[in-house]
Amino acid sequence: GAVRENLEAAFNRAMHGIYMAYQPIVGAGTGKLLGYEALLRSKEPALPSPPAVLDAAEKLGRLHALGRRIRELVAIQAGQQEFKHAFFVNLHSADLADPQLYDSDSPLSKFATSVVLELTERASLEGIGDVERRLADLRRMGFRIAVDDLGAGYAGLSYFARVSPDIVKIDMSLTRDVEKDPVKRRIVASMCQLARELSMSVVAEGIETEAELACVTEIGADLIQGYIIGKPLPYPSSG
Repeated sequence: GAVRENLEAAFNRAMHGIYMAYQPIVGAGTGKLLGYEALLRSKEPALPSPPAVLDAAEKLGRLHALGRRIRELVAIQAGQQEFKHAFFVNLHSADLADPQLYDSDSPLSKFATSVVLELTERASLEGIGDVERRLADLRRMGFRIAVDDLGAGYAGLSYFARVSPDIVKIDMSLTRDVEKDPVKRRIVASMCQLARELSMSVVAEGIETEAELACVTEIGADLIQGYIIGKPLPYPSSG
């Protein structure tokens, strides 16, 4: 009907105008730049936010098209970097079922060894067959796998065990005011310890204050992301 047609028109406009903003991720303690998370941005007023664009893609059955466009945009940016920074790229669980992701000729595959594919713990892996084999294929291509938003979703530790990520990103709901909240502090510290025992790196997300930064660094986060380090910007600054 008309509603779907309007949504489709808005989504098509959004697809022409989407761009990526890049937020730096640095070493805890050293401040050394490891790379950037590529974050979806939309110029379309009817679909102004990443969730709105994703929601439209889901309703229209266009998730693969959106995922491919995102990976293409990151690949263009990766191709312009003389420095081999890592790029953290969010995957929708539906992207795991897209054959293009596994194609060695697809744009992002050329940069696989510099790319960390993030699966959010908020998304479900239900309905995606053979997740472990798919993740093994991606790792063989050179991609690393991260679990994003750990501690924010419902899937929690079973999801974490299934994905067995190389990198764990602790959600900002746990890092916000972590230095003032003994329970949060214990949870984050034990996540860092578990990750260390499993040879995984930990990114503390959403770090905004010196106090949060000092606390997560002290309790064992390896990497830091948040406004105190840098806001998402249209292009990574070289350096």
